[in-house]
Amino acid sequence: MIINVTWLSHACFMIETGDAQLLVDPFITDNPLAPVKADQVSADYILVSHGHGDHIGDTISIAKRTGATVISNFEIHNWLVSQGLENVHPQHIGGGFDYPWGRVKLTIAHHGSALPDGGYGGNPCGFLFYIQGKKIYHACDTGLFYDMKLIGEEGIDLAILPIGDNFTMGPEDALRAVKLIEPSRVIPIHYDTFDVIKQDPYQWAKRVENETPAKVSVLKPGEQIEL
Repeated sequence: MIINVTWLSHACFMIETGDAQLLVDPFITDNPLAPVKADQVSADYILVSHGHGDHIGDTISIAKRTGATVISNFEIHNWLVSQGLENVHPQHIGGGFDYPWGRVKLTIAHHGSALPDGGYGGNPCGFLFYIQGKKIYHACDTGLFYDMKLIGEEGIDLAILPIGDNFTMGPEDALRAVKLIEPSRVIPIHYDTFDVIKQDPYQWAKRVENETPAKVSVLKPGEQIEL
């Protein structure tokens, strides 16, 4: 069965498995690049990597409207419950869980995680998805770390990596990340949303394909690929 992966700009993705719609880091409202409005988005599951407003985004409003189950670390789980959400599943770094559509494991990420109201959001994470025999690594917001090589040993079909610099890895470190992970395919993210993270994804893609076997899919907001 085909898995559709749609980039909704910044770090936000919709992964459609055929069994479920998985929405990652739904920063839509106040996102100048978002191709849809938050009230147009449906989801069965929402995954939140950390507490920053440009990632937790519209989680609460979408979850309340759709009844989606939210997957996050334990600290964000507790905060979401305090905001009135009931369908929330806590995990933590290194822990995986089997859902009806597949499995997800939380990976380390080097970043911050304060919540929009200044509360403690625990440790940030990335996501390693196991869906229908495919493995997708969404690094979310992170700096470069050598343990990406261990993640790569899983055999990654698609790596989703930030390239924006300033808040996350920039192009040079993201290229090094590709060399550590050795994915079959890569999508660059977390760039151009704000002036401070302006980048040329096509130039980065050219370097990646010249220096590694990986193929790069540079998407416009709203575009998708199939796995």
